[in-house]
Amino acid sequence: MNDLYTQAITVFLGFFAIMNPIANTAAFAGLAGDKPKAEQIKIAAKALIITFIVILSFALLGKAIFHLFGITISALRITGGILVFLVGYHMLNGHGSKLHSAENNDEADIAVSPLAVPLLAGPGTIATAINYSSSGGLTGILLTMSVFAVLCIITFLCFIFSSRILSVIGKSGLSIVTRLMGLILAVIGMQMLIVGITEVITTIN
Repeated sequence: MNDLYTQAITVFLGFFAIMNPIANTAAFAGLAGDKPKAEQIKIAAKALIITFIVILSFALLGKAIFHLFGITISALRITGGILVFLVGYHMLNGHGSKLHSAENNDEADIAVSPLAVPLLAGPGTIATAINYSSSGGLTGILLTMSVFAVLCIITFLCFIFSSRILSVIGKSGLSIVTRLMGLILAVIGMQMLIVGITEVITTIN
C-alpha cells in the first residue's frame, strides 16, 4: 500500500511540474481574463476536458501505438526524458519553453488551442503519461489517470480563481514557482533518460 501511495505522489509531482498549473493560470488570465466569469468557467471546463481526453487516449493506446510503429518503451523514455528535460531547463532559466508556446493564437476557440493543446496536453505531458501508464499495466493506467484527473480539477480551480491567485503571488512568486517546477522537471527528465539508456544497454548485453 505504501508503494502505491509513493507511486501516486511521484506521478502527481511529475504531472504537476510538467503542467505547471500556476504558470498556466497566468496564461489563462492573459487569454480569457477579460471575458465574463461564466464564459471563463466554460472555457476552463472545455480546456480541461479536452486535455483529459487527449492524455487518456495516449495512456490507453500508448502500447498499441508502440506496437504499430515498432517503438520500444526504452525509446519513449529516452525521447520523453529529453523533451521533459528541455521544458524543465527552459523553465529553470526563467523562460517559457517552445513546447508550451502560446504564440499561435489565431484559433477562435482558445479552449482547444492554445489552452488544451499545447499548454496543458503538450509533448512533455503526453510523454509523461505514456511513461507512467505503460510501466504498471492496468493498475498503472488507472493510477496515472486518477492522479491526472485530480490535477485537472486543481488546474480548473486555479483557472477560475486566476485573478485572485495572481494578485496574491505576484510576478516574483510566479517566477519562483516556475523555476522550482523547472528544476523538478529537469530531474524527472534526466531520470527517464537514465532508465531508458540503462534498459537499452541491458538489452544489448
